[in-house]
Amino acid sequence: MNKVILYCRQGFEKECAAEITDKAGQRGVYGFARVKEQSGYVVFECYQPEEADKLARELPFSDLIFARQMFVAGELLKDLPPEDRITPVVGMLQGVVEKGGDLRVEVADTNESKELMKFCRKFTVPLRASLREAGVLTNYETPKRPVVHVFFIAPGCCYTGYSYTTNNSPFYMGIPRLKFPSDAPSRSTLKLEEAFHIFIPADEWDERLANGMYAVDLGACPGGWTYQLVKRNMWVSSVDNGPMAQSLMDTGQVTWLREDGFKISPNAH
Repeated sequence: MNKVILYCRQGFEKECAAEITDKAGQRGVYGFARVKEQSGYVVFECYQPEEADKLARELPFSDLIFARQMFVAGELLKDLPPEDRITPVVGMLQGVVEKGGDLRVEVADTNESKELMKFCRKFTVPLRASLREAGVLTNYETPKRPVVHVFFIAPGCCYTGYSYTTNNSPFYMGIPRLKFPSDAPSRSTLKLEEAFHIFIPADEWDERLANGMYAVDLGACPGGWTYQLVKRNMWVSSVDNGPMAQSLMDTGQVTWLREDGFKISPNAH
């Protein structure tokens, strides 16, 4: 398997391709990126087969800005027979992955892939059973083993491969599925929550997002980010000329500074 598949936000394929090419080159791994605009993914093909696995192990996933997920893959499986799509997928993975701990049957995050998503959900259960029978998957999910990926880019066409749980995104399709709180003043609150999940290890939350900390929210109106900080019992200085949600002000944890966030001086407060 000489390819690395990277999921990205639709429209950022070129940036993702440039980033992986640069990061790989820094580690002495060379190849070329295949890019299809608006596809939501990039294929980086290494010149040496073993180097795709090297990237999956040694290139810190957290160093990648544009990639949502990264996994090692082989050749594209095409024209899977409608009457038996499972056998070719299992055959492709046998001898490549042994005792994987989880299975993710995924698509790119695009409108065009929404119909494929329905198929993936139905396909996952019988495929998982067959992969377990073939020894590609363990009988029970475990985070200690690699994740098996089956990535459909079109009906009957998929990449298969694996990622390491110590160096991948833990989220399906690389996207945190966060629920919007009904009492939050704006959907921007989810962006900060997503950042917490991605940039701060869960076992460090109690220390780095601790009760009683002080935080500053620049450009706070109406308070989406402030909401996240208040919910973690922090004291927040919210800087914006626009109004803050009254529900946040009523907590007594928010100091509203009616100033331009680009011009405010910390020393003045």
